[in-house]
Amino acid sequence: MFKDIFNLALLQHTIRTATPLILAAMGGLLTQEAGILNIGLEGMILLGAFFGVVGSFFFGTSAMGVGFAVLSGIIIGLIFAFFVIDLKSDEFVIGIAINMFAGGLTVFLLRSIFGVKGAFSSPKIIALPRINIPILDKIPILNTLLNNHTIFVYVSWILVVLIYIYLYKTAQGRWLRASGEYPEALETAGISPRKMKYIASIMCGILCGLAGAHLSLGYLKLFTEQMSANRGFIAMAAIIFGGGNPIRTALAALLFGFFDALGIRLQAVGIPSQITQMIPYGATVVALVVMTKRKINQTRVKREQINE
Repeated sequence: MFKDIFNLALLQHTIRTATPLILAAMGGLLTQEAGILNIGLEGMILLGAFFGVVGSFFFGTSAMGVGFAVLSGIIIGLIFAFFVIDLKSDEFVIGIAINMFAGGLTVFLLRSIFGVKGAFSSPKIIALPRINIPILDKIPILNTLLNNHTIFVYVSWILVVLIYIYLYKTAQGRWLRASGEYPEALETAGISPRKMKYIASIMCGILCGLAGAHLSLGYLKLFTEQMSANRGFIAMAAIIFGGGNPIRTALAALLFGFFDALGIRLQAVGIPSQITQMIPYGATVVALVVMTKRKINQTRVKREQINE
């Protein structure tokens, strides 16, 4: 039984399940660095998953599905930015509203467009193509782990590096971080904090749209109600656990993806789904508790040093 669970297939599945978490976490990280707490990641992922299926179904190509998912992300990112940045609305309330809106809208459109409840699948939905890397065919372990994934699996890890470079090695990345930390100083330098916050929100929407497209077109070729399954909140936990650093955040998302994959594998060997579905969320709670305790200890040490 142990070998049936803990094997290369588990690691391969971990890479797949972690991909939407990494993409969404990178988007949430950008808005956080711009001084915006975006808990609407969940709704953005869900909309991306739905419109990915819509584009793929009606146009017969996965590329259009991705395009629709990205477009939905851009629109919802602009809406979020408009309410939070221009109207000065509470970002927490707007994030919750987006999650509720996405859940209701996708249920309504699923019934209106496809005439079904719960889930929709069709042969007309074109999945994302899987990529075979010839050089890995001759390497047994790496071939199993890294070959025949969708392009988003590879793109997600490339984006981690690119976002790290963008945030810490480019002028625009420093402007984006300054828009969250020192907006007045940035405005004094002639750079609009509002513009940088809008850019962050739009990029977040795009990445969440890609995460949603990966869910519905990557391996399943279907859409189900509430398909995002709290991945947006897990992505937020990965951001917190990673301390705002893209690389650490991606590793945290990979860890949460591992527990998600483990839950699925345990279900396959007969363990009740009610228990296995708790695993990724339990791991998220434990990680946050550990992170919070660590920060409390660090704060206490700093205070003791100051008092000395």
